[in-house]
Amino acid sequence: MTVKRLLKLWGAGSLVAALLFGAAAAEQLDLSLFGDEEPPAADMLPAADTWNLREDGTDWRLTEDGSVIVTLSATGDVTIGGDRRKKGKNIFDKQLEQEPLGLDFPLSNVREIFEADDLTLVNFEGTLTDTKSATKNTYSFAAPPSYVQVLSGSSVEAVSLENNHVMDHGEKGYADTCAALDGAGILYSGHLGSAIYTTDTGVRIGMLAYQTFNGNYAYIYDHIAADIDELRAHDCAIVVVSYHWGEEKDYVPNERQVPLGRATIDAGADLVLGHHSHRMNPIEVYNGKLICYSLGNFSFAGNLRPDDMDTYIFQQRFRVLPDGSVRSEGFRIVPCSISSQEKVNDFKPTPKDAEGAREVVDRLLELGGKFEKQYASLGVTAVTDYPTEWAARYGQ
Repeated sequence: MTVKRLLKLWGAGSLVAALLFGAAAAEQLDLSLFGDEEPPAADMLPAADTWNLREDGTDWRLTEDGSVIVTLSATGDVTIGGDRRKKGKNIFDKQLEQEPLGLDFPLSNVREIFEADDLTLVNFEGTLTDTKSATKNTYSFAAPPSYVQVLSGSSVEAVSLENNHVMDHGEKGYADTCAALDGAGILYSGHLGSAIYTTDTGVRIGMLAYQTFNGNYAYIYDHIAADIDELRAHDCAIVVVSYHWGEEKDYVPNERQVPLGRATIDAGADLVLGHHSHRMNPIEVYNGKLICYSLGNFSFAGNLRPDDMDTYIFQQRFRVLPDGSVRSEGFRIVPCSISSQEKVNDFKPTPKDAEGAREVVDRLLELGGKFEKQYASLGVTAVTDYPTEWAARYGQ
């Protein structure tokens, strides 16, 4: 993917401008962050970056009317490593030993998809730390800081870092995770504040992330509009809000998610992305914008044999007009399995063949019907078509 400038905004209550990385900075890692470990060898700048070029060498994202096309990819939970409270090697490290690609293996089957976009955003559910677990929860996830290569080596530019596992290793584990992401040039949004990503075409994409547990709904309702306005004040043309919400194994959002998702769109967000249920949920169309209630699991090392292995990559294209306004140019999904194997999870999400893709689409349509029936009093509208190809080719 081409070089993109990165802007990070920090602040617990309000956003304050911090550091703007230039192209040169984006190519470098702070090796001191990784101690004696092998640092990530992230291929952040592929030698031949031609996904955005026509045959004549022109960039199809830059249109004749002066507007810019932006492609965003998003996935659900990425959980790597394992529980250090348990003896022996975890299932992720056992798989890693078998993989010729090393730490590049988890996202190797979808990397080309992530390379052919302007921004890839995933939910990172875990920690990058060598500290001991600080939780008594049933599950605790940690991987060494060098495992950030799983993300940086596969063209993931940003993560949502607000979920019920980011504090599994306490404040030190969280700080280590942030440092590892910083060192690899990966942006993150969460309770420390927002993140702004600037594409090489000059479009700023603002990202916010919240979790709704422990009575956090009231806080979000009180702050979401101001947080979005703050991003707009920093010239963000596109604002994406990620939520860790709902109940595990739910296929349809609950009665608290729907009003919040809609309120977020009303507050000015262009797209809402959800996760936590570990299951695909239908997408709602609200006031012309999309609310993805749950993108399910993706590369998920929490279970060797999950009872549902279907997932998808969500992609949306936006047109940013010369006056700064934005309109959707449509979306598509890439139906996937969370594994390259049929019955065992090897943590390698893999696009499905035509028959498998149709089955995922049919499942989502069926879930959409249940969603509309359950919330008929609210007049919800589920997506009625889940295209797996882009409607417009832009001269590609």
